[in-house]
Amino acid sequence: MLDIIVWIVIVTLFIASFAGVIFPIIPSPLVLWVGFLLYHFVINANELTVWFWVAMAALTVILIVADVIANSYFVKKYGGSKWGERGAAIAVIVGSFIIPPFGILIIPFVAVLVIELTQAKTFEEAMRASIGSLIGFLGGAAAKVIIQFVMIVWFFVVIIL
Repeated sequence: MLDIIVWIVIVTLFIASFAGVIFPIIPSPLVLWVGFLLYHFVINANELTVWFWVAMAALTVILIVADVIANSYFVKKYGGSKWGERGAAIAVIVGSFIIPPFGILIIPFVAVLVIELTQAKTFEEAMRASIGSLIGFLGGAAAKVIIQFVMIVWFFVVIIL
């Protein structure tokens, strides 16, 4: 009976990790790791190998870095300033609380536009940087979904085989 309850919790955690894509306040990597650790310490401590843990640690680093790098890269690529990059990062978090889930797209877009306009950029330049923040967020979100999916599938492959 305990195994069934733990499995329900693990699957719920894995699903909740994807909510972190829409609500950045939810730490997706931590949620995944809690699921892995629950399995390891409650169900079977012998199935998850050292290679699994090393791979999950590496993917966790990539997961965290991918999100930050994608946003920063695209704001910069589309002509945004350092302040625009920082503003986009903060606005994603704030936006997740304001009109979710659309706030994570609208608030950073508007924030970067305003920040870039206050730095004496033309409207076209500011708009271009705002579009960069939107592309960066979407690119980072896509990368997070793919990496999290790989981590979850890898987990199930290891425990099934």
